[in-house]
Amino acid sequence: TGRIGVSAGDEGFNGKLFWRQDGVVFRARISGPFGAGTVFINGNRRELTVTDRNGAVTELHDAEVELRQMYGWTIPVTSLRYWALGIPDPAGPAETSFGADGQLVQILQSHWQVDYGPYRNSAGQLMPRRLTAVNDDVKVRLIVDDWIFR
Repeated sequence: TGRIGVSAGDEGFNGKLFWRQDGVVFRARISGPFGAGTVFINGNRRELTVTDRNGAVTELHDAEVELRQMYGWTIPVTSLRYWALGIPDPAGPAETSFGADGQLVQILQSHWQVDYGPYRNSAGQLMPRRLTAVNDDVKVRLIVDDWIFR
């Protein structure tokens, strides 16, 4: 669980994020203050289903391209799960940078620059607490409040 913020020019949103990953399938819930404007995103690398706050369902078969067509901007939906774990998306090449302590501090991948803030211990693992992913027109901020491993 955590918080997400996306800004693209004059547009953007912030919300609470609940993400559950089961193999290649994920379920995400993003909600505004007091649960207002909850959006559900379910899918895998190939396709997504987005259910908006009014219950309208949209199926996306190329999420990043179709999100750009719908909103004029996109977020790295398929890569975000890997970046949140502190690893590059295995689907494409990446450049990585590490700090003096050996922790990952940056990933450059698919026209995105991903910078990592502090790490914290979770179930005996050092996991990213915060990341910021930026490309030419979008900034995504993710703060992880709790990691739960099963």
